[in-house]
Amino acid sequence: KPWPGSTIFKWSDGKFEPYQNITTYEAQAWKHFFIGHQVFLAVANFEKNERNQEYSVIYRWSRRKLRFVLYQRLATHSARDWEAFRISGETFLAVANHREGDNHNIDSIIYKWNPNTRLFERNQTIPTSGAYDWEFFTIGPYSFLVVANTFNGTSTRIYSRIYIQLGGMFRLFQSIQTYGATDWEVFRVQERVFLAVANSQSYATGGLNRLNPFNINSTIYELNITAQMFVKFQDIPTNSAVDWEFFTVGDDSFLVVANSFDGSKFFLNSVIYRWQGYESFVPVHRLPTYGCTDWEKFSTADGSYLIYSSAKERISKVLKLKTF
Repeated sequence: KPWPGSTIFKWSDGKFEPYQNITTYEAQAWKHFFIGHQVFLAVANFEKNERNQEYSVIYRWSRRKLRFVLYQRLATHSARDWEAFRISGETFLAVANHREGDNHNIDSIIYKWNPNTRLFERNQTIPTSGAYDWEFFTIGPYSFLVVANTFNGTSTRIYSRIYIQLGGMFRLFQSIQTYGATDWEVFRVQERVFLAVANSQSYATGGLNRLNPFNINSTIYELNITAQMFVKFQDIPTNSAVDWEFFTVGDDSFLVVANSFDGSKFFLNSVIYRWQGYESFVPVHRLPTYGCTDWEKFSTADGSYLIYSSAKERISKVLKLKTF
């Protein structure tokens, strides 16, 4: 079985050039974070290596070699995502363990950096069901983690859960019904706090299933401060959505969705929505994509860009945002 590995690209002269190759095993996600002046990258490996061992890896930037070098291995189970975050000066990493064998109902793990051993150590386990994504955010003095639960072994119509840190531990704050949830994106417009979920499919074994389980709504929730919970704000029709990315251009706020599959084809429009206040998010651009899996916004001295990746194509495309 070939392991093509992963490549780090470096931006130079207005385009990305390959910089470093790293051996990975069906890598699903990379997370970049700092501890003090040190730079780290964590990869979520979905498959076992040649020796039948299953772990995800943390790399550290070596100033001497000008390369990322292996720093620590952590046992994971079909890892889909890493989230890195800081609370009260301490650094944490949360892994989304998707399944162990055929069992999707397993623990995902939060690790905490030990400054004495200079290693990540297990801090807390949280039961998840086909976990796909962790998203960390803060509201005032409070820290939150939300998990996208995708599948419990029989159904994708399950609860994804928001946790709040109280007394040094994450505790359940709110459960939200999702449909094969693959991604959470937290963002702010003015003083308002929103959470958008990407729903990928609505399916239950032995149950009544929709004609097309992939064409479903993904939903934006807004924090209601009085009720101290997130409430539904807007439904957006999507085609097996797997990623939301929020970005701003000047004073305008945007959301772009990765539409990946409509039940018959991967060649679909991914859509950019613009915040229009009273009208909520309104579609403004449709971008032809093929099996789109991820959007990222980045900025350089030259301007602002969107990059999208596909699990079906050998190339990723970089789009420059034109601002008028």
